[in-house]
Parts: sequence; C-alpha cells; structure tokens
Amino acid sequence: MELNMSASKRDVVGIGNAIVDILVEVDEHFLEKQELAKGTMALIDAGQALELYRKLNDYVEQSGGSAANTMAGIASLGGSSGFIGRVRDDELGAAFTRDIRQVGVEYTTPPALAGPSTGRCIVLVTPDGERTMQTYLGACAALSMEDLNEEMIATSAVTYLEGYLWDPPEAKAAFLTAAAMAHEAGKKVSLSLSDPFCVERHREEFQSLVDDHVDILFGNESEILSLYETENLGAALDRVGSSCELTAVTLGADGAAVITGKADRRVPALPVKNVVDTTGAGDLFAAGFLYGITHGATPVDAARTGGICAAMVISQFGARPKERLADLI
Repeated sequence: MELNMSASKRDVVGIGNAIVDILVEVDEHFLEKQELAKGTMALIDAGQALELYRKLNDYVEQSGGSAANTMAGIASLGGSSGFIGRVRDDELGAAFTRDIRQVGVEYTTPPALAGPSTGRCIVLVTPDGERTMQTYLGACAALSMEDLNEEMIATSAVTYLEGYLWDPPEAKAAFLTAAAMAHEAGKKVSLSLSDPFCVERHREEFQSLVDDHVDILFGNESEILSLYETENLGAALDRVGSSCELTAVTLGADGAAVITGKADRRVPALPVKNVVDTTGAGDLFAAGFLYGITHGATPVDAARTGGICAAMVISQFGARPKERLADLI
C-alpha cells in the first residue's frame, strides 16, 4: 500500500465517540439479572445509564471511546495522532480532554456549551475477561461537519473512522465529508466496523461505505461475516478483498487475517497467560497496525505489531496501555 506521507503532520487522525468509560467487574448473574447480552455493545438513554450506574460498586473511570483508544495506542507506540470528537463543557468532558492530551494525542475539538452531557460507557467485565458495554452517547452523538478540522484531516496520512458513530444522521454526513477531505488531499481512509450489531443495523450502508470510500478496513470475524451475511469466512474475505484495498480481520485466539486483493495472509496470535479484560483489544490491534503501515511496515508485519498491542491490553484492566508500547515493541 502506497501512503502519502509527504505534507503529513501526523500519522493518523481518528474521528469517533468521545466517551468516559466506567469499568466494573461483575459476575454472570449480574448480566442475567439486568437482561444484558454478554459481549455486546448496546446504546442506552440517559435514564437507563443512571439506573444502571446506581447498581454498580467499586468502578473505575477512564477516558475511552474506540477511536480515541486507537489514537492513544498510536501515541504510546511513538507515532503521531489526533482525535476529533465532541464532549460537553462538564466534569467528564474536562476529564476526557485532559486524559487524551496527556497521552500525547492532539485534540482541539471545542466542547459543546449546550445540549446533552458528555458520553459515558459502562463496561461490565466478567471473570473470563469478556466485556459487555452499555453506552450513553450524549454529546458525542451530536458530532457534525462543523466539528471537523479540515487541516488536521488533510495533513494526516490516514483518517480513521469509528463505526459506532454511524448511527446519528449528522455524524454520517460528517464521516462522508471527512472521507472526501482525506481523499482530496491524497490521503487514505480507514474504517472500524466496531460491533456485529452495529453492522447489522447498517449493513447496506456499510457495504457502500467500504466499496466507495474506505481504503483500510478493520473488523473481527463476526463483523465481517455479518457484513456479507454469510457463515463462510473464506467467502467473506474474498468479497472484502474485491471491495477494499487492505483489510485486517482479527480472529481471536487464531490471530488475524490480512487481505490485499485476492491474497489472504494469516498472522498467529501471541499466547496470553492471563486474560484480564478484552476491552480495547480491537482498538489496540488497529493502533499497532496503523502505526506499522504509516512507518513503512508490510501489512503482515503491521498485523504482528497489532497483535502485540492487543495481547498487552487484554492482560490488564482497561482499554488504554498502562505501559509505553514503544518500549514493548
């Protein structure tokens, strides 16, 4: 893949939900009692978020959001990254802004002065490390074209779009505008499919997005199968290979598949002695992969870097690296 690094001030800019994660360890019974589907992400309203929040004990608050986590990972690897996402001028919004800047990510989106509060995601982690997420989008759902920083997009080698943000109509328009800005500047556009239920809600639109606007696609096995409505992984990979220049599909314990055209290369997963929390595994895989290809690595080597980052983050509690990834790599 040819990346236009000339006139690029940063490797990647991410556009996504600016969210504060509320992480808490629960047992299987808690999920059953709340009638929550284990391992999925569901959108909830402010009332539901407050009701669930009141049932939690011993939680940890951390700034998060899928694309923001990926940008934090790139910065931890020693790369340059930026983020575009909306918060409110409230306590959680100030915390998100402080945290993302402290890890070295460029963040200049001004906070909203009115409207819903800053988004939050309640991350319920079961003893097997699986996470179930209940997300109140709040302010970030109101992201619009006015929030886009054209200079930041035009001077980043890759613009990375978070599939979770495809639900709000204004955010859809902002995504398409951002993709056009990036391509007009000769840069690449990347998309994370984010969640199987997200794909199910927007399957035809995501297919069109991949066909017409995306150069680098990220997804896990379930998301790719859902995108093309098949139970045959080979068929899904063939389809995506004809639609997208470069695709990386995470396969859990089986590692990852890297698809370029008709070529399908497999990269084995690193063994992990103790899976603590799978939150952020896909986000950090994308961070390692994008860092790799913006620094001259082949797609296969980039996937290996992504695998190292993913293995590290699932060995800890929380979705952002607690140690400097550049030292680990």
